[in-house]
This record gives sequence, C-alpha cells and structure tokens, in this order.
Amino acid sequence: MSGTDKAENAGDKAKGKVKETVGKAVGNERLAAEGRAEQAKSDLKQAGEHVKDVLKD
Repeated sequence: MSGTDKAENAGDKAKGKVKETVGKAVGNERLAAEGRAEQAKSDLKQAGEHVKDVLKD
C-alpha cells in the first residue's frame, strides 16, 4: 500500500468519525449514518490495498 493511499484512507476514516460524532451530538441521524458509511468505505479501500500488497509478494 502506498503511503498516499494509506494517508488518504486514514483521513477519510477520521472525517467519517467526525461526521458521525457531530451527527449524534446534534441529533442528526442522517449525518451520523453518512459518517459511519464513510468509515466503512475507508475500511474497504484499506482492505483492498492490503490484498493488492499480498498479491504483489
């Protein structure tokens, strides 16, 4: 996994966590759900990068 991809995935996950937290704090379930979705998307991208790394070796 390249450093750029790893940093991007970490940033996306952090952004999703912030959205989820803010959504819960203000009672906006849609925003909280968007945050959870962004975190899940980041996790999937990271898993895909790990698979690519394993296949390269």
